[in-house]
Formats: sequence, structure tokens, C-alpha cells
Amino acid sequence: MHDWSEYELETIAVRAGQHRTNEGEQSEPIFPTSSFTFASAAEAAARFSGEEPGNIYSRFTNPTVRTFEERLAALEGGERCVATSSGMAAILATCMGLLQAGDHMVSSRSIFGTTTILFNNFLAKFGVETDFVGLSDYAAWEAAIRPETKLLFLETPSNPVTEMADIKRLAELAHKNGALLVVDNCLSTPILQRPFDFGADLVIHSATKYLDGQGRAIGGAVIGGGESIEAVYSFLRSAGPTMSPFNAWIFLKGLETLSLRMDRHCENALKLAQWLEVQPNVEQVFYPGLESHPQHELAKRQQSGFGGLLSFVVKGGKEAAWRVMDGTQFVSITANLGDSKSTITHPATTTHGRLSDEQKLEAGIVDGMVRVSVGLENIDDIIADLKRGL
Repeated sequence: MHDWSEYELETIAVRAGQHRTNEGEQSEPIFPTSSFTFASAAEAAARFSGEEPGNIYSRFTNPTVRTFEERLAALEGGERCVATSSGMAAILATCMGLLQAGDHMVSSRSIFGTTTILFNNFLAKFGVETDFVGLSDYAAWEAAIRPETKLLFLETPSNPVTEMADIKRLAELAHKNGALLVVDNCLSTPILQRPFDFGADLVIHSATKYLDGQGRAIGGAVIGGGESIEAVYSFLRSAGPTMSPFNAWIFLKGLETLSLRMDRHCENALKLAQWLEVQPNVEQVFYPGLESHPQHELAKRQQSGFGGLLSFVVKGGKEAAWRVMDGTQFVSITANLGDSKSTITHPATTTHGRLSDEQKLEAGIVDGMVRVSVGLENIDDIIADLKRGL
């Protein structure tokens, strides 16, 4: 495999992982096949045993998927990537590969609502216990760790309140206690933040979001090295939450423009956040690029940009929040994020709607909160559309 460490991210995003066939194609080909043939019975046996590298069956070996995996691993600065059918499948594969009955995990409360459901309602059924702590409450992280703690799990920045954690500090805490640090890097992407540089052991993505960037396909990925990523791959090979070749090809095309898109997302989001902050019926704006954000300095140290997601709280609770959303004419009311199109949602009744009132409060989700994934439209048009409801 080519060593991409000497190249800049923009070049890696366009070039890494490509393996041309004998046809000499410029764009990456799609291999929509379920299985692969062998020149002999001996070659088939060698492939299945792992003695010889090569394609076997698209549940766990496919050239298009492998190209995406190699490119994303190079972007993150990780050793190896395992592509999955969704972001949630990436989290599931990580937990199933690395945890067993009796193990314990510490997670931030400020994570995607469905991730909380996965930990509480499903992993718990198989004897894996999770304690939830405040994302930036480092004393609580340390106090929650037990001898049987195997993973520390977090999103930074978090969705939707853009709370942040010091990755280096939590990595040191995890390693001191014999645990692994798993970072969901979905909101920042490797263009803005590289958790491995700060000591993370595994990085998770919902490729559905910014990596695609156009709301076209569902997918996920886990990046890491050594025995930990091999355990994740082993689960994927057996259980099959696999990325399809077609979706992998779509994500490859998305990665080619990732750096350009993240620049514009960041530029638009900062301008929108600054405008929202001075609106009389907006109580609070959550965006790391604002000096009013409590972790603005950490964001400047840990990220090269502040991202395209923000949230704000309007006066008047749920009714006022819904009025803002319904007042828009082109911003899409949808729970997805990371799209080239701006999207808007009400976290308390959508992305985090299955959480209890207590869990929402602990995660900072209030009824008057509106989340905006700021797209690539003209920023003046985005502001004008939100102004209708405000």
C-alpha cells in the first residue's frame, strides 16, 4: 500500500487507495459482485485461510470498499479502516468486537440519542454495562472507571450542543487504566480534527454525513490499528453489517470534495452563528467558533475549523422552535446532517426523542432548541430563510 503520510489531506482525499485495473480507468470502478472466482482449488483454500491476500466474498472483501477504507484510513492517519453499512453499525461492530459479558464502558451523555439506546437497551441485555458522564467533566470520567472498564466512548464536538472534550486528556486517562478511547469524529471529519494525533485508539464515522456530503447513501466506518481493529473486522466478517460497493463508490466521490466543502460549511456556520447571537428572541447559540462558547479555546487547539453544525435556543419553547422550522421555505426539515443542503430539526422530538426527559436534560437538550446543519447555499439566503420564522 502506498505511503500517504508525506501528502497533504486534500491530495489524500482525491488519490489515496485507488487501484487501477488493467483497463487503466481514471475514476474508481464499482465492483457490484457477490463473490470472486479463483484460478484453482489451492488458490481458493489459500485465500480463505488468509495465507494469500485477495478477494473472496463481498461481505468482507470488495475492491471498491477497500479503496474507500484505505482512503479514509489515510485521511485519519490510522492504520486500517473497516467500512460498515451505517454509522450505527460501526458503533455496534466496535462494541461487539471489543466487549463481552461483564465488561464495562464509560460514555459521554452528549452522544447521538440512538447510540444511548444501543448502549442501554441492547448491549446491557448481553451483560455490558455503561455509565454516562458529562463530556467535559474529567473528574466524573475518572470516577466512573472500574477494573472491568474496557472502552471510553465520546463524540467531540457533540450533537447537537457542540460540547467538546480534550481528547488527549481522556486518552491518557483511558490508557492509564488499561482501556481504549473511542472517538466519534463525525461532525469534524479528518479535515478539521484527527483524534489519533491526540492519542485516540479508534475513530468512528457515520459516512452518511459529511463524508458523503450530499445525502445520497448510508454507511459507516471504524479506523484503528492492531488487535482492536482486527476484532472489529472479525465481527463484520461473521455478522455482515457490510458497506455495499455502490455506496463505497459514492463515498469515494464525496471524499474528493470534502476539504472544499468543509471550508464552506465552516464559513457559513460561523456567519449564521454570529447573526443568531444578536437576535432578540434567541436565548443561546451553541457553536465552537463563537468566543461565547465555553470551550472556544479548546476548539482552536484541537480543530483546524469549527464545523458546519450549530444549535440555538429560542424563547417560547417547543412551539417557538417549531415555528422557526415551519417558517423556512427552502431549508430542509430533516434529521440528517452534513448535507450540501442546509437542514433543520428539533432534537427533543426527533434525533433525541426516544430519550427520557431526564436524559435529555442531562444531554443539554431543551424544548426550545433548534439544530441547523449549515449547508453550501449562499449564507445571506440561509439567514433570510431562518429570519422568516424568527
